Amino acid sequence: MQTSALVPYARLPRTYHDRHVLTSTVDAFGAAHWLLTERAPEPGADRPPYDALVVSVGDDGGVEVTELSALRARFPYLDRLPDGGFVVASARARRADADGSQVQVFDALGRETWSFTVGDAIEHLLADPSGALWVGHFDENPAGIRRWSATGELQWHSGDVPGAGWIMDCYALNVFGSVAWACPYTDFPLLEIRPDRPVRVRANTVRGAKAVAVHEGRVAFFGGYGDEQDRIAYGELTDTTVEPTGVAVLTRPDGTPVGRHRVLARGSRIHVQDEPFTEWAVWDLSG
Repeated sequence: MQTSALVPYARLPRTYHDRHVLTSTVDAFGAAHWLLTERAPEPGADRPPYDALVVSVGDDGGVEVTELSALRARFPYLDRLPDGGFVVASARARRADADGSQVQVFDALGRETWSFTVGDAIEHLLADPSGALWVGHFDENPAGIRRWSATGELQWHSGDVPGAGWIMDCYALNVFGSVAWACPYTDFPLLEIRPDRPVRVRANTVRGAKAVAVHEGRVAFFGGYGDEQDRIAYGELTDTTVEPTGVAVLTRPDGTPVGRHRVLARGSRIHVQDEPFTEWAVWDLSG
């Protein structure tokens, strides 16, 4: 089968390799960010508030460091906001529901300015260039896909999208500009979401993809079930369907298989990070 290699994208400076990587992301403007603590959290259900560093690497290689205090997220998601601040959210909200502290918003100086709750079982959290937060949930909270302001106001939710089937688990979410693309379980349609108009639903035969990239009428799905976890499935967009056009296998930059990894999609790009999660590599559908 044809292969396609990732390209190195961003690297955590070696100065910080002695710290524990809680999570990492690539923001709406292309900068990479790592959320770091002195050591890995102790096993157990609860964790007291803790301090962390965000190390940011821009597309020019410049490095910024922001100190965040009193974080509460045990299994955190991270993204940067357009004003230079950060949002940190806990994947699980069962204990945070009572005090509305699942999502913490910090300003550019690392000071907490807001907190709220968006619901349990976060699978994706991506900020768009306006600062709105797109949240996709996994199947322990079949709330689908929702868009929130950075102060906790619900701006849009998927609800019952005609033709999309039951949106039980948001397997793949891509936020680029003002548009979100999603591929949810159980029917795996490709959803084109613009908050000010009806969702466009395209029937899709690819199952189990964990990321989706879109560019000029073309689409690529990355991941799948079983031995298809490194698959790229190509397609072309019609008004109502995704028409398959080919399949390839994604590899590391050196041609070896991608191991256990995190994946994140922005526009035409699929960003992949494998253990020890100190580097991001990228595959670009537009390339």
